[in-house]
Amino acid sequence: MNKKNTSTISYKGKDIFIGIDVHKKTYTAVARVEGEVVKKWTTAASPIKFTEQLLQYFKPGSIYTTYEAGFSGFSLHRELEQKGINNLVVHAAGIEVAVNNRVKTDKRDAHKLSSLLESNRLKGIRVPTELEENQRQLSRTRQQLVEDRTAVKNKIRMKFHQLGVIEADENQRMSHLLVKELIGRVSSKEFVIAIEAYWHIWKKLDEEITKLEIALRQQAKEDRNEATYRSAPGVGPLSARILSNEMGDMSQFRNERQLFSYTGLTPSEHSSGEHIRKGHITHQGNSRVRAVLIEAAWRAIEEDTTLASFFERLFPRSGKKRAIVAVARKLIGRIRATFQHGEIYQVGFQSPKMIES
Repeated sequence: MNKKNTSTISYKGKDIFIGIDVHKKTYTAVARVEGEVVKKWTTAASPIKFTEQLLQYFKPGSIYTTYEAGFSGFSLHRELEQKGINNLVVHAAGIEVAVNNRVKTDKRDAHKLSSLLESNRLKGIRVPTELEENQRQLSRTRQQLVEDRTAVKNKIRMKFHQLGVIEADENQRMSHLLVKELIGRVSSKEFVIAIEAYWHIWKKLDEEITKLEIALRQQAKEDRNEATYRSAPGVGPLSARILSNEMGDMSQFRNERQLFSYTGLTPSEHSSGEHIRKGHITHQGNSRVRAVLIEAAWRAIEEDTTLASFFERLFPRSGKKRAIVAVARKLIGRIRATFQHGEIYQVGFQSPKMIES
């Protein structure tokens, strides 16, 4: 639906702000100029064709666009930027915080995106380079297959429970050896066929995960950031791969606040008058990195006495979860500092301006 006939309007010297609601098959866009909606339309989800439409409708004006990060990746962003259109990729949670200063609200549509973009109330995420996006496919795909394998294991467990072979509260780790043992107790050939179907998928997933892990080990040998990540306490081979593929050389982050925002380890703030109270983390940012850092933080307090002391100081007043999140922030801040100094991590190293709350 057109608000105006854009083919007869000159946008020379004008700023056009466009919010894009991205779906698998379509883009829905809303364009605003000087506080007024001038065009609404839905088109096929083709970055090239959509970019051509923008240039046709609004050139020679200055075009600014935005859309939420998600399944669609960054091909649209790169096409827009390549054609001289200023694009901002935003995190969905970031939109909610910008508008209502809270973490979870209703989904913002293209109209809201265009309005927020025009009023300069959106904050973009860091867009990876194509090389970075390609490299992280190994670690991300491995994670996805591991999750698939866990789901298959749970389905096999439920089959055995359905047959009464195991109890509902049985929590023994599901292994190939255990499946072989339990399947011998099953008298129904139909159930055996069903269980073996899932079991075959499990074995195949094992093979593919192993292939990816071999590729990740080779990737690590060629990665100049590997030694720095591996030198940090609590960071193992797989953690290092995920962190390096997701963040690369962390000296690219201008400051720790930007780093914590990317990792989603920034505590939320609630202010009233002159009082500011920090709450739970916002959960914005990269969930994969956040999960790895929390796990690494638990291991790190066993390896680094300064981090252990820091945790022990916070634990009584903040609780276990908040204390370990603070350790994760300190840990990742220190790793960033090692990149800045061109050194490996030193246990007990103190980087400046650590955020401890």
